[in-house]
Amino acid sequence: MTTSPATGAARLRAALPAGGEVALLPYVMAGFPSPSATVPCLLAAQAGGAAALELGIPFSDPLADGPTIQRAGQAALRQGMTPAAALASVAEARRSGLTVPVAVMTYLNPVLQRGVDRFCREAAAAGVDAVLVPDLPADEAQDLAGAAAASGLGFVAMVAPTSTPERIAAAARLATGFVYCVAQVGVTGARDIVPPSAVELLDRVGRVTTVPRALGFGLSRRAHVVALRGHAEGAVVASALLDRLGSGADDPAELMRRAVAELCGR
Repeated sequence: MTTSPATGAARLRAALPAGGEVALLPYVMAGFPSPSATVPCLLAAQAGGAAALELGIPFSDPLADGPTIQRAGQAALRQGMTPAAALASVAEARRSGLTVPVAVMTYLNPVLQRGVDRFCREAAAAGVDAVLVPDLPADEAQDLAGAAAASGLGFVAMVAPTSTPERIAAAARLATGFVYCVAQVGVTGARDIVPPSAVELLDRVGRVTTVPRALGFGLSRRAHVVALRGHAEGAVVASALLDRLGSGADDPAELMRRAVAELCGR
């Protein structure tokens, strides 16, 4: 499945419509809990009700990630997961029936190692819809955003509660897939509540762009997703899902399907 110009961004925006239910974007770490589990977990997340997916490409220095995602990434790296293999898993999942949009989350170093243009071309050819690089600020992301657009990929820009109005505006101008709003200062990890500052951030972003907003970093339960109604179009859940997969209590794909279904209220 190869994307065509603007298809990735358009598919993501269609999956996160304004005025509807908050769409769920589960996070899958490529290669965790094993390389063979990646494709089944992607398909299981779709079966559970995911509107779109975020696929993490493991990196040795994941500065935005908390302990859960760090451990999952390290386990994936130890088992041989690479950026090329992660993209290949998307292509395999597409051949096996995956239809929802996929945004890949990685860090700048793997993209530069591959070459920005080449990385985007290969991601699009694999069936990826958008790219997210958390250690690349918006004022330095024009080259990657341009390469993504040239390959038919959407670009996901990130903002945080500490972002200035100028940085929010810059991120909103670059974002074509969605704006990823960080729920709290710090790293990823499941939390008990959605802080008021996160809702305020979502509303600030909504005043400067019509691109969908998705909140992540800390969401872990159905109540968190429901609390975003009227403020966000999407909710990203990562660490809570990886904690379930890492328990080893059941088949990883079935754990993913059940967890996503619970988050979707099914």
